[in-house]
Amino acid sequence: MKIAYIATEKLPVPAIRGGAIQIYISSVAAIIGTKHDVTVFSIQHEELENQEKRGNVRYIRFDEKNYLSSVISQLQQEKYDVIHLCNRPLWVKAVKEATPESKIVLSVHNEMFTFEKLSDEEGKKCLNLVSKVVTVSDYIGSTITNRFPFAKSKVNTVYSGVDLDAFQPPWTSRGSNTRENIRSELGLSNRKVILFVGRLSKVKGPHILLQALPSIKKEHPNVTMVFIGSKWFGDDQVNNYVKHLYTLGAMYQENVMFIKFVKPVDIPKLFAMSEVFVCSSQWQEPLARVHYEAMAAGLPIITSKRGGNPEVINEGKNGFVVEQFEDPESYASLINSLLSDSNKRERLGRNGREKVEKEFSWNNVENNLMRVYNEANSN
Repeated sequence: MKIAYIATEKLPVPAIRGGAIQIYISSVAAIIGTKHDVTVFSIQHEELENQEKRGNVRYIRFDEKNYLSSVISQLQQEKYDVIHLCNRPLWVKAVKEATPESKIVLSVHNEMFTFEKLSDEEGKKCLNLVSKVVTVSDYIGSTITNRFPFAKSKVNTVYSGVDLDAFQPPWTSRGSNTRENIRSELGLSNRKVILFVGRLSKVKGPHILLQALPSIKKEHPNVTMVFIGSKWFGDDQVNNYVKHLYTLGAMYQENVMFIKFVKPVDIPKLFAMSEVFVCSSQWQEPLARVHYEAMAAGLPIITSKRGGNPEVINEGKNGFVVEQFEDPESYASLINSLLSDSNKRERLGRNGREKVEKEFSWNNVENNLMRVYNEANSN
């Protein structure tokens, strides 16, 4: 089968500047490329060649200013059986016109089918032209089918995945060594580490965790809350909200650490150093991929009841869902209970690792996507 992946115009693939969609594309393309003819289209980046082959996968990169028209021009030159278009429903019409015989699979990673983003007519047109829609969570699927019930038969949830080898839990020798090394490097050897990974944006809720810190510090004076991320992927500029976070953090200098943008390849060791992972999203999160990474690293998870986040949590087994997601004390009480009980942390961490191995490896994602591609081709 000849398959093309079209990334968005925001970030390059592979994910040298981060991005869940970019990690998703490069990971599944590498596996599918061992059995099929795979091409990935993305924007250019100074660190990447405009055309290259990585393993069995061909990468073609265009300037972001003329990205869609350049992709369309390339599609008109060669035929693909399946075109997997990421997160751009409004591009479907142009892609279909360029290559009418190809089957289009649209993957939806955010709320792209809202009234603000496309009209009823545009939504219907898109859903009639695609063969299949894959969504990163049931929640995102419902944002499409609630508005366009006729599309239910086309919409499938295909959860994302994680590199199980890159993330090693603390009970393995690799995980233990990584943990000790990075904690020593960052001066955290005798600390209890709470980890936040994500954009430093109000919708991600890091300010809520900083507001929870006094109650946590009272029970665990040796706690350090580590925030990994910047205001945007690969952009370490400081805006007013990030300044606000830094000001809050400065009140607890011994208990707060900010680490700016980290390349995806370096993320696993930072998970390895931690006791607890917290996702405090305040918006309707599609389903943050950091949940998979935390499970792979053998960490208990505390997450907010927003969007698709709860879909990967078995309450009390691999983590907890915070119903009162705006309340700092709701996070503090759960964090305190986990920091006080190392046996509970390990039990939840082991359950999470077992769950991610069974359900969320990239091989699982590949199998689920190939099923969708084959169904699309048979229609």
